[in-house]
Amino acid sequence: MSNPFLSLQNEKKVLIAAHRGSCGGNIPCNSLPAFQIALNYGADIIELDVERAADGKFYIQHPGMEPVHLRMKDSITKYPSDVVSQMVLSNCDLNRTQYPIVRLEEALDYLKGKCIINLDKFYMNPEGIAKVVRERGMEDQVLLKINMKDASIDAVEQFAPDMPVMPMVWTEDDCLERFAHRNIRYVGSECLFRNESDPIASEEYIEKMHKAGKTLWANTIVYNYQTVLSAGHTDDISVMGDPDNGWGWLADRGFDIIQTDWVYHCYRYLKDTGRKN
Repeated sequence: MSNPFLSLQNEKKVLIAAHRGSCGGNIPCNSLPAFQIALNYGADIIELDVERAADGKFYIQHPGMEPVHLRMKDSITKYPSDVVSQMVLSNCDLNRTQYPIVRLEEALDYLKGKCIINLDKFYMNPEGIAKVVRERGMEDQVLLKINMKDASIDAVEQFAPDMPVMPMVWTEDDCLERFAHRNIRYVGSECLFRNESDPIASEEYIEKMHKAGKTLWANTIVYNYQTVLSAGHTDDISVMGDPDNGWGWLADRGFDIIQTDWVYHCYRYLKDTGRKN
């Protein structure tokens, strides 16, 4: 099946993925204001996390981050939706804001027709999330993230074979061969690498994937400085004065999507240096 993102890549060159939107100050991540700000700043993709309440309703919430984002110890999976819907998000100082936790349906409706929507943690609840997407006719607008476990791959084939899917792959990538005979709309890979010499960061691999019509995603986000996602070519380096060695290195290497926490700065740099239209 076709890769719906190739025409957008041809038009805009490198695409920017906003990690949980664009947040700061009183604007929480994974909120509607964060998504709108990211769009205002030039994001092509909004990455968001999906978690399920006890009664099966879906919310935009990163699993395990409730102590930071909601000021509570328990997971929202322990509470029914009538309780979860009353929760409000916290700001960067862990104070309550006026912004409520967002239902998946609300987020999809808000972003419909505006950008690509990367549904992270899709593999945790594939059947239910796919149903919500399909009810809105947004099969071509989402990008599903999965791990490489057989159960995750089988679930995509069963519940969302028509939706663009991008596995997260460390160091080496055999997805072209592995998915060749699977009923999966494989559009490319999220490439995670510790060293520039890793096969998944090589020019040969990138050229092979582009010839096959696949999209390659790289991460400059730093959610833990001890976990290296892109051989040190990070947001931190980029915003502290060396973007050529951060965002620029990945763009020049041939990666099609850069996920960042600094959307405006990344956009301005790529635009001003001719790496983005």
